[in-house]
Amino acid sequence: MTMQKLQFKPGVNRDQTNYSGEGGFYECDKIRFRSGFPQKIGGWKKYTISPIVGVCRQMFTWITASSDNVQALGTNKRLYVESGANIYDITPIRITYTHSTTPSTDNCIKTAIGSNVVTVTINGFGSNTGDYVGFYNVTTVGGIPASELNGYHELTKVNADIFTFTTTTAATSTVAAGGGVTIIAEFEISIGPEITTYGYGWGASVWGRSTWGSGSLTPIKVFQRDWFFDNFDSDLVANIRNGVPYYWTFNPLYTTHAVRLDSLLGASDVPLEVTQLMVSQGDKHLLAFGATDYGSIDFNPLTIRWSNQDEPQNWTPLVTNSAGFLKVPRGSRIIRAIPTRQETVVFTDATLNSLQFLGTDQVFGITELSDNISIASARACIAVNNVVYWMGNDKFYAYSGSVATLPCTLRNHVFNNINFDQADQIICGSNEGWNEVWWIYPTANSQTNDAYVIYNHLEKIWYYGSIARTAWNDSPLRQYPQAVNGEYVYNQEQGVDDDTLPMASFITTSDFDIVDGEQFLLTKRILPDIDFGGSSAENPTVLMTIKPRNFSGSAYNTTQPNQPVIENTVDTYTDQVFLRARARQMGVKISSSDLGVQWQLGSPRLDGKPDGKR
Repeated sequence: MTMQKLQFKPGVNRDQTNYSGEGGFYECDKIRFRSGFPQKIGGWKKYTISPIVGVCRQMFTWITASSDNVQALGTNKRLYVESGANIYDITPIRITYTHSTTPSTDNCIKTAIGSNVVTVTINGFGSNTGDYVGFYNVTTVGGIPASELNGYHELTKVNADIFTFTTTTAATSTVAAGGGVTIIAEFEISIGPEITTYGYGWGASVWGRSTWGSGSLTPIKVFQRDWFFDNFDSDLVANIRNGVPYYWTFNPLYTTHAVRLDSLLGASDVPLEVTQLMVSQGDKHLLAFGATDYGSIDFNPLTIRWSNQDEPQNWTPLVTNSAGFLKVPRGSRIIRAIPTRQETVVFTDATLNSLQFLGTDQVFGITELSDNISIASARACIAVNNVVYWMGNDKFYAYSGSVATLPCTLRNHVFNNINFDQADQIICGSNEGWNEVWWIYPTANSQTNDAYVIYNHLEKIWYYGSIARTAWNDSPLRQYPQAVNGEYVYNQEQGVDDDTLPMASFITTSDFDIVDGEQFLLTKRILPDIDFGGSSAENPTVLMTIKPRNFSGSAYNTTQPNQPVIENTVDTYTDQVFLRARARQMGVKISSSDLGVQWQLGSPRLDGKPDGKR
């Protein structure tokens, strides 16, 4: 038998069995396809200098009039902006106490000798354990230096009037009341949940539903804290899902905090609860998707309201302005709005709608595009090249003028292994350099995002793997796609490693055979075709594993002497790998787990011959 060239279809297929997927790939991790051939994905490197506090769920980048490249980051604990890899806290301040307020902050700080726990008394301060307070103008107290007392601290509530926080230095003396008479105490807005929770407990439903102390009859969903961002010229508009709208006026020193939108000069009828804020950039209206109705304090999850043109603080509809509102006709709540070139696509929990600027007295109009659709989370959608892609509850969709189901070779693999209790964590991001749409989601046994699935919209193929990311932003304003893992922002596609650690990757073919498995194949050698371009390692290598077996239902690595699983290291200089195996079918796996290794698989050639039917 002559050399047999091993060529495989691009993409990974897990919706068929290994054997029925002959001629393709069955398993992978940290792999993508380039021109139909698999290769290791790009690595990532830490970008930000200092850590962020809390779990980041949203990133947004814009350029100011002064050419500052700014990125907003929203966590369950803080609101940040980042510029030049430096992080700045702009979390809104809930309330400020000073010497002249009631209660006063005069000498409100207490220390105990030998303890680094600082006690503060401010009557009715109103925060809870885990919230943050900032101090200014505090003098040294009990030997704890002023530099440690001033700044922001996570507080622990003792009672309605007293809280504590910790410092690095322990007090050298006991002080009952200190800190001076010019103390400023700023209490940030309360923190939110890291993840979505469900409860039946007391207080989870209407008070007095049944007997005293009864819980809710059905589980009450408490959403994880999600932020939504957009820019109004150089400034930032932001809101917490189903929360108060905020506005941050750009400050090149990054020393100011965001404020409530209804506190701006000229504010009128600003909705006090909003699902999502978004700026209609072409006509400069600030839109609220899901909002308190005009002239009411009641929140309507299907109401869309907008401010007067160029006045994000003015929401009073008048014949002399363009502020207004409308209702989405069907569904029970708005999930997400996504801007595209000529329309804004609005998802409810049951329908897809198109919101368009009309330029008439009505200002905006809405049209239903499709019903009986689903969307897995508010962040499970993205617009790429004027096509909106999203993950539903059991399949993937695309909208480019009409709604279509995306054929997916990983549908069962993905949807049979999602923790839908934490579906709010699912995020979608683009990786335009590689024509990819990424969905990152929590698998069935995970409480956090730990897996991804990728759709290559140019080659129309799918692949998957494991990764931990809570937010993703592929902006043309940044050199690399950026994502958050833990406390830091990372540049994706930079280098070939997991920051300073090796990044393991692999791909496994589906089994292939001779004459549909009727005959045995006796193999002698394989000629690898591996390219290591882009590697930084001095001698990059991969591990090639040959996995023979006789029956599609049998396990690999049987006790038969002619059916071993064969592993060989392949490097730049490996021209052939000798092996001896006799089987009806076999698979090939390429893997790497060393620093500085980049590789692409080409078309290996197998030297083998038929060796009977028994």
